[in-house]
Amino acid sequence: MVFTRFLESLGAGGPAVDTVFDTEAALPGDTLSGEVRLTGGGSGVEVEHVGLELVARVEVEHGEGQGVDTLVFDQTTVAGGFQLARGETRTVAFGLTLPWETPVTELYGQGLGVVLGVRTEVAIDGARDRGDLDPLTVRPLPAQEAVLTALGELGFGFVSADVEYGRIEGTGQRLPFYQEVELSPSPAYAEVAREIEVTFLANPDGVEVVLEADKRAGRLSPGGDALARHSVTHAGVPHVDWPGTVDGWLRRLLLPGGTSGRAPAGGPGTPGQP
Repeated sequence: MVFTRFLESLGAGGPAVDTVFDTEAALPGDTLSGEVRLTGGGSGVEVEHVGLELVARVEVEHGEGQGVDTLVFDQTTVAGGFQLARGETRTVAFGLTLPWETPVTELYGQGLGVVLGVRTEVAIDGARDRGDLDPLTVRPLPAQEAVLTALGELGFGFVSADVEYGRIEGTGQRLPFYQEVELSPSPAYAEVAREIEVTFLANPDGVEVVLEADKRAGRLSPGGDALARHSVTHAGVPHVDWPGTVDGWLRRLLLPGGTSGRAPAGGPGTPGQP
């Protein structure tokens, strides 16, 4: 995939920049590799640096309302300090490691409405040119996909996904924002929950799964928000009965004295109890 642009800050005849990714999609924690290709314009220039930024569009509260900001959540310099002659082509290889908490933009080939991108900055002769976002596709880790698949098998429906600025207390969150996947309840839980939100906070060892429910008031339980956290190891994903485990999480979250009708499988990586 190639994204070409001319360095507008340098005027007509300035160098052109192509940013090329080696793969169409990546996973959180992966190293995104590719090349930045610079082609000299009508005259030689001094390239002070070439940098890459990981950028997300994030929902941010502004007073009593909510807006969308573009937030840089990682950046690196990949080259600099060289002359680019007239008409010369210079290729700069890069490897950019995605943070483990990088939001997911696609599930089963379907976009989730989350916007991520890589922005290339080139500084030449004292002028800095920051390009538009080159779209970045991020697919879920096996643990994330297993939880979402289980929710689908249990009858929960996808509503939306967004990225929100802020922190979830009591977690190991590192980025200044988190992703929420909103789901409509399955028929089995429709009487006790209006909606379910899932957040994944991945790390090198595994994934924290945060479940938040908007509970309906009932005879035996008050309504309002309910929250639970669980930990899953990457290595343990194949050893878990995911529909049974996730159903157990939901019963304990939503039902008074709730217990799962299906026993979670044992073995390494079995999610922790709340």
